[in-house]
Amino acid sequence: MAKVKMKTNRAAAKRFRKTGSGRIRRNKAYHGHLFTAKSPKRRRNLRKATLVAASDESRAKRMLAGNG
Repeated sequence: MAKVKMKTNRAAAKRFRKTGSGRIRRNKAYHGHLFTAKSPKRRRNLRKATLVAASDESRAKRMLAGNG
């Protein structure tokens, strides 16, 4: 009997990617519109990616499971 493969959650695959050490990178929220209300420093910092919180990491890895 063949083992059933787990499918990758496609929404998660578009938002997250694995780092070399196996952690999960994500982009920051609040960088889509209404920029006139945000300072240039805040917008600049929102451009940078960050890591998924440790408490959410196992959930994100499970969603990316089919990816390897």
